Amino acid sequence: MFSYRHAFHAGNHADVLKHTTLIAILQYLTQKDAALAVLDTHAGAGLYRLDGDYATTSAEANEGIFRLEGAENLCPLLQDYVDMVAAFNHGTTVKVYPGSPFITQRLLREHDKLKLFELHPTDFRSLSGNIAQLRAGRQVQVLMEDSFDGVKKFLPPPSRRALVLCDPSYELKSDYGRVLDMVTDSLQRFPTGTYAVWYPIIPRQEAHDLPRRLKTLANKAGKSWLNAELTVKSSKITAAMRQGDEKRPGLPASGMFVINPPYVLQDQLKQALPQMAELLQQDSNAGYTLESGGD
Repeated sequence: MFSYRHAFHAGNHADVLKHTTLIAILQYLTQKDAALAVLDTHAGAGLYRLDGDYATTSAEANEGIFRLEGAENLCPLLQDYVDMVAAFNHGTTVKVYPGSPFITQRLLREHDKLKLFELHPTDFRSLSGNIAQLRAGRQVQVLMEDSFDGVKKFLPPPSRRALVLCDPSYELKSDYGRVLDMVTDSLQRFPTGTYAVWYPIIPRQEAHDLPRRLKTLANKAGKSWLNAELTVKSSKITAAMRQGDEKRPGLPASGMFVINPPYVLQDQLKQALPQMAELLQQDSNAGYTLESGGD
């Protein structure tokens, strides 16, 4: 249950999509004076060393954030993302990668609240230590509990404004169903919240069904939705890979499904996704899709 460690994948192409979308949502939601509550369901360690053993083992950042470093003529949203990562580093070389807890906290105001859920014991200890260095006081709360049930007690928030970021590892097939159950329950508790779900695009039926079922859920609830997918390479496994002669491909694509998205998000992603696909492509199968619907 606890084998997944995001430290191996920090700064990869999926993080680029997820964190760029997260920044856009938070920039919009923090424009209103009223307090915002952010619930991060799978927070991880919060900060990651890209020159450490975990990250260098997989070297996935080489195909992600490092490809955007120094890139010219980035659209405003991608430039904001690159600048955010750079803000956690000294000098021009990126050695530290901020996960969603630190990106979020950097964009929140003093009266906003951040709830961080993390069940992995090692990552929970790392997250707690990293957050303690912020001296954020009561603004940030770290919780070692199952977020699929834990978010219930925070919805609706007192301010009636909230973002729920849900990005499990999906190592367990049951996570797909639990994501749907959580979003269904959350929309009933707090219909006007913004819900952002990251998901992998892999050759698994549950993964294929998740965005389709989220669309159905949002449509039935009468809510607007936005679905962005980024593909960087083929997902096909060749005969040589099966025999072990070639390394199997890592994650080929991922998506972000947002319910009640900011009205500006679609135009922002229309600019950002083509640049992501171009800069992060690993073969000729790279591309993107952007769909919207609902209210």
